[in-house]
Parts: sequence; structure tokens; C-alpha cells
Amino acid sequence: MKVFLLLALALAAVSAETPKQVHPKDLPKDNKINGRIVNGYPATEGKAPYTVGLEFNNPGGGWWCGGSIIAHDWILTAAHCTDNTEQVKIFYGATWHFNAQFTQIVSNSAIIQNPKWPNENGNDISLIRTPSVEFSSTVNMVELPSFNDRYNMYDNWWAVACGWGMTTAGSQPDWMECVDLQIISNADCSSVYGAQPEGILCVATTGGKSTCFGDSGGPLVLHDGTKLVGVTSWVAGNGCDAGYPSGFTRVTSQLEWIRDNSGIAYY
Repeated sequence: MKVFLLLALALAAVSAETPKQVHPKDLPKDNKINGRIVNGYPATEGKAPYTVGLEFNNPGGGWWCGGSIIAHDWILTAAHCTDNTEQVKIFYGATWHFNAQFTQIVSNSAIIQNPKWPNENGNDISLIRTPSVEFSSTVNMVELPSFNDRYNMYDNWWAVACGWGMTTAGSQPDWMECVDLQIISNADCSSVYGAQPEGILCVATTGGKSTCFGDSGGPLVLHDGTKLVGVTSWVAGNGCDAGYPSGFTRVTSQLEWIRDNSGIAYY
């Protein structure tokens, strides 16, 4: 009985220390470090031309997310961003928050949300169909991984995430920030949060470098090959700068779903 009690107490202690996973857009809005991509660097113009700002609205209010241009008429973002929205305003080519090259507004009828979300972890992803846009040095697409790479877990690869998470509700615009992040194995991520499915891709947040409030749905793009491998899904609930891994929807696990709903595929 004594051994059982000690084991139960040990398991309870581990459980208490397990950080929660929360969507960046649902973090408390403040004007401190948890306001946006943390410990990153300002993006130069054209650094991430595939990144768009997304302003969602319904009668209950609005929220901000990021997204990635994957074709002239398609954007990829997170399902927790598109959920319950009536429309979305898309900001193209903005390095300074809201100061876009141009904008579009589309209704929720243009949104295709993965039906497995939120019931199956690793499916936090949506497509947005848009009027066709012309590409330039500041507005351009990012390629998806090819089907030949669909089993590549990208462990230890370096990638970059960019976005403009807002600091406070109604705050002044912010310059786009980027942060370089190293992808870790799902085994390492599972050791922190419990078992994670293959549909989740995790990154280390060494030095408090992480995505944060307002960066939901934004891109994670490989340094080597500039392929879109992740869609910002969650961070540790006890703070973006707490040093716990951050999680993305793994794009290679969604290639068939993306192809079947948009026609976009690389072989």
C-alpha cells in the first residue's frame, strides 16, 4: 500500500507539471512579452511574402490570425482561427501591421475547415478560397512539401515563423517579426505534453523564442528548401516564453486533404 501511495503521488506530481496547450489567439491580451512572436527579429520587406494577416469577425467580436498563400487563390490557416467566423479580411504584403499592399474580404462560404478538427488532435487546419491575386516581390506563394516528402518528420531541421501578433485589443500596428525555430522529434514533444500524434509538429523554444498571441494559423517554413511544413496551432498555456515546445499542424500529414479540397499538390 505504501509503494502504491508513493507511486500515485509521483504520477500526480508529473501530471501537475504537464503544461497545457492553448491556441495563441486565446492567450490573454497584454502589452508585455506575451504579445506576439517573442524574442524574434524584425522582418525586412519581402522577407515572408507568403504571409498574410487575417482579421476574422462575427457578431460577437473579432480576432486576428496569420495565414500562408499557397496558390493565386488559396490561403492555408488554422481551423481554430476560422471557426465560427462570418467573414475574414485578408491583408496581403503587409510588413507593417494593417498597412497592406491590398486587402480582400471573403465570407465563411469560402472557408473549408478540416472536419476532423477539433475531435482529432493534429487537424487544426483550414483552407480559404480567395479571388485570384497577382504575385510580386511582396506578395507571393510558398510551396507545400511534395508527396515524396510526406513521411519526412524534419527532426532537427531549422525553420522560420513570421507574424504580427497584436499586443493589446485595438493596439497600434506592429512591424512583422520572425523567429528561427528548430523542429524537435514527436518523442521529445510527447515527453512534455503526453503522447502527440504524427499530425503535430513541435519546435523547441530555447531562449523563450516562440510564436505567441495573434500568430495563430501562421506559417512555419523550412530554411532549407523554403517549404511550408507547419501551421501555428498551440503554445504552452503558462507563457510563450516559458521554454516549453510550441505545436504546429504538420502539413505533410494534410497533403491529401489539401489536394482533395484545393487541387494543390506537388509530386
